[in-house]
Amino acid sequence: MEKALSLEELLAEYREETEEIVEAILEDGSNPDAVYMIEHHLSCSDFDVLEKAAVACFKKGYEVTDPEECELEDGSIILSFDVTVEMNLDEEAIMEDVEKLVILAQSFSIDYDGWGTYPEE
Repeated sequence: MEKALSLEELLAEYREETEEIVEAILEDGSNPDAVYMIEHHLSCSDFDVLEKAAVACFKKGYEVTDPEECELEDGSIILSFDVTVEMNLDEEAIMEDVEKLVILAQSFSIDYDGWGTYPEE
């Protein structure tokens, strides 16, 4: 059984992932000065808990998407929603949101599944 990562270890992993994502997007020719739609992914199997987490995100000023069902590779179903933020592709600013959302996810015992965005011209 794997030992759960501490918050510091988890954030260090997300920091490394964030650096890799930003680097890959810019290497692909995306505009470094554009405003991007950053989508942070949160999920769990309990709709009531997920809904409470979404409301908490909204109360903190975040835009949230409607929950949706997602089928995992093993066939199981989870529920998820995205927190969306329009911002420049700034690693520090993204990590500020990552940290807030990881802590919020942990407080509801749901999963923070990372973030993504789309290339901009």
